[in-house]
Amino acid sequence: MLYYLIAAVIIALDQWTKHLVLNYMERGESIPLIADVFHLTSHRNMGAAFGILQNQRWLFIVITIAVVVGIVFSLIRIGKKQPRTSLALSLVLGGAIGNFIDRATTGQVVDFLDFTLINFPIFNVADMAITIGVGLLLLDVLLDGKKKDR
Repeated sequence: MLYYLIAAVIIALDQWTKHLVLNYMERGESIPLIADVFHLTSHRNMGAAFGILQNQRWLFIVITIAVVVGIVFSLIRIGKKQPRTSLALSLVLGGAIGNFIDRATTGQVVDFLDFTLINFPIFNVADMAITIGVGLLLLDVLLDGKKKDR
């Protein structure tokens, strides 16, 4: 149950921050928090990470549904037996659903976190959760590999 709560918190935080951007910023507006380093920039993305696969709304919806179903089954199966993996999956689940809500309702994802210092693609809370979750899953693979080597 804890892992579903984590996913729900991610979804709520993601949707709340996107709501703030939609209601208080004009599209394209950029507010420097740290000049030339980190800005809040109101942006819409109709594709996937780094803007790839633009205008493939239904593809993303179908893939996200499959991923969400797979994660839920995995969480049911592994639950508390593998807490790091379950945490990682809950982060990916929350992020996937957060971006899914945008795609399903408007066809585009609201992005706003903008690291201008390194010209990184603009992203959102859901993207962060997915990235951290995938990073934890990769860590699990590396740590399990080291255990097997011993």
